[in-house]
Amino acid sequence: MAPQVEISIPNTTISEGSKPYTIYNITLRLPLRSFTVQKRYSDFLTLHSGLTDQVGAPPPCSLPGKSWFSKTVSNPQLTEERRQNLETYLKTINECDDSRWRTTSVWRAFLNLPSSLASSTSSKAGALHSVISGPGGGGAPITDPVIWLDVHRDLKAQLQDARLNLTSRDQATTTQKQHEAGAAAKSHLVKASGLISALEEGLVNIQKGANDGWGGQKLGEGELRRRRDLIASAKKDRDGLENLLNAMVTKSKLDQTVASVQQTQELMGSAQHNKPKVGGGRVLGKETAETRELDNQGVLQLQKQKMADQDLDVEELRKIVLRQKELGIAINQELEVQNDMLRMVDEDVDRVQGKIQIAKRRIGKIS
Repeated sequence: MAPQVEISIPNTTISEGSKPYTIYNITLRLPLRSFTVQKRYSDFLTLHSGLTDQVGAPPPCSLPGKSWFSKTVSNPQLTEERRQNLETYLKTINECDDSRWRTTSVWRAFLNLPSSLASSTSSKAGALHSVISGPGGGGAPITDPVIWLDVHRDLKAQLQDARLNLTSRDQATTTQKQHEAGAAAKSHLVKASGLISALEEGLVNIQKGANDGWGGQKLGEGELRRRRDLIASAKKDRDGLENLLNAMVTKSKLDQTVASVQQTQELMGSAQHNKPKVGGGRVLGKETAETRELDNQGVLQLQKQKMADQDLDVEELRKIVLRQKELGIAINQELEVQNDMLRMVDEDVDRVQGKIQIAKRRIGKIS
């Protein structure tokens, strides 16, 4: 099985300061994103020691030894040789059939990996369950900013799945399919609610520095505000989908009620038509085929029945109009959520564009 993360060390840099040292730029490619982690040689020594302590055995590849007579800062050949050896060291652990070293907290902390990639055999559903059953439920709380973003991505996936199931329910032609799609949508919404609670508590944990030994960092005010906005947007999206699901359930109940009323009216009309004629015709007014066979008492009873049916029809019409109003409100809420998400995307694009402009200016100064 191919590993879920690709690791390489494409280059190195020299730190700035009174005592410069070599920094190894570790590039990691995950299924949904890529990022770079910068480490120095002493960090690799700490990693090797931690892996040996937690597993009880050294990794399958030995760490390149330390040079006592030459420094990598002043020796490009030694730097390149150590870069290749360190890359081989990380790749060997990452691609080894024995996953004991990859499942340790030391390995994940060193590479800043999310918990969902704790091992190449772990499934996404297992990681989600760990978060949903998180604080107060026996699972591990979110204490790392990177894991927080991964859980938020899972939250958006749950909401999208719920939206697709609601669409399937609306297009279903049988009651059984409607029930199955509605149950699936409800399940995704319940999971989304659990993820939202975990994300809210995760922000508190991150700010308190409760990182469970991962060495996480606190978020800035701007980033914290942005993540709170993401949670608020997800809440609005979830509430809108729940309202839409409730409206669909109400519509199904109304449709069943209307069908039952129509069947009752058909049965009553058939009974009135087959009723034997009693008494003579009436002089006042113009007789109809429905009243000609009835006596005065029967006509009075028929009038009461017609009025009762009209009242029932008006009540059913009122419920249908109310349902249409609820659907309109739900659609409006959904549009507001989509507009907020588009606004946040625009803000992110503007922010990234600004960073790109700054980077271009710096490149221009260097060149």
